Amino acid sequence: MEGLSELALERVAQYFSALSEPSRLKILNFLREREKNVGELAEECASSQANVSRHLSTLAKHGLVTRESRGTAVFYRIADPAIYALCDLVCRNVAEQLQQQAHLLDVITIARQT
Repeated sequence: MEGLSELALERVAQYFSALSEPSRLKILNFLREREKNVGELAEECASSQANVSRHLSTLAKHGLVTRESRGTAVFYRIADPAIYALCDLVCRNVAEQLQQQAHLLDVITIARQT
């Protein structure tokens, strides 16, 4: 991040802030397959259309999704597929951390039993 201006750092923080809500991550994951409308996403997320619309608005505001109106429906798609590389990297890292913590817990449990 060397050389980034204060404005650029603020934008990066806002971008990550948009990703900080589990429901938004679910929405992004569901959009990995294809573009979808709010109703489809609400059903897949087991959430209300109003709630999904609010999350989509945040994702759109930060440039993570784009919208396209078709008749009375609005379809959403990923603005930049590179987001999945970032998400996959973070998910892999978190999975490894959880695995290490589980292993450590097993070691502690075994040590206490002996």
